[in-house]
Amino acid sequence: MASIMVGLSVIVHFAGLSMLLALVQRHRRGADRMITFIENGAVMAGAALGLFALHGIEIWGYAFLYRAMGWFETFEQALYFSTSTYATIGYGDVVLPVGSRLLGAIEGVNGVILLGWSTAFFFTIVHRMTSIERDFGRGPASLHPDTVQLQRVRDDGER
Repeated sequence: MASIMVGLSVIVHFAGLSMLLALVQRHRRGADRMITFIENGAVMAGAALGLFALHGIEIWGYAFLYRAMGWFETFEQALYFSTSTYATIGYGDVVLPVGSRLLGAIEGVNGVILLGWSTAFFFTIVHRMTSIERDFGRGPASLHPDTVQLQRVRDDGER
């Protein structure tokens, strides 16, 4: 069961990050005018909210499993346990029954990995946006990283 849940959550996470990346790239491709502070902020806020929603889906998936297995009396308890486990807070006031605790531990490991993946994704988005804005003042460079690097080589050669 734990392997199935990890597999499903990784697939959901991959699909969600792929969609977020497509949205960010769509914004970048359409930015042939100066990128404004508000546009960058909206993209970053959208990415952050998208990541939050993605983790919410994964947390709720575990909570539905816990409730469906009858391990918690209410969905609120299952969701509370899942959230604190996924984020590795683990208060310990609500626990899984003996014989199913390994699933909770694996959810915690899964959450650490997926949260780290999201952090790397978000850092990359912010870094690319700041690099694009920095390079934007150098002339009409494409937003593709290889072309931006080529533009830098050309700029350095002209000096």
